[in-house]
Amino acid sequence: MADDHIRYDILAQEALRGVMRKVLAEVARTGLPGNHHFFITFLTGAPGVRISSRLRERYPEQMTIVIQFQYWDLKVTDAGFEVGLSFSDIPEKLEIPFSAVRGFYDPSVNFELEFDVRTEPAEEEQPEASPVPVEVKPATAKKPAEPKKETPEAGQTAEGKGAEVVSLDAFRKK
Repeated sequence: MADDHIRYDILAQEALRGVMRKVLAEVARTGLPGNHHFFITFLTGAPGVRISSRLRERYPEQMTIVIQFQYWDLKVTDAGFEVGLSFSDIPEKLEIPFSAVRGFYDPSVNFELEFDVRTEPAEEEQPEASPVPVEVKPATAKKPAEPKKETPEAGQTAEGKGAEVVSLDAFRKK
């Protein structure tokens, strides 16, 4: 295979992060339309992520937040977003760069984006890696559990109760 000097893989990921950015910016302006809501999975140790030490201890690698019923102060910039959520009845402010997001899922319309998040040193310090294709597909695997309307809880991960983010890689033919 020829060398990809244009780096289509990086361009595709940036474009898809732009979709997420645009959706979140619109929700910040007008609120969630209809039944739309989001499960957003991000790496808690990625550069630029700001969460409390309590959350970092509970979720040392990654966590999934739910933006549905109880969120506040959603602000979106070119680089990321910040949002207020409640975890076990304790309000928290989270700042998440788009580069830390691994997955964005809107179960109301079965729309999912998956991203390759680099956690290693800068690219010039790494050996040349093969491009990682980014696909947008309707989710065909298990859907994450819907939060209960009586007691919506944000910040649950696959290890705990709540949403489960399923990678489609496990179902792809090799």
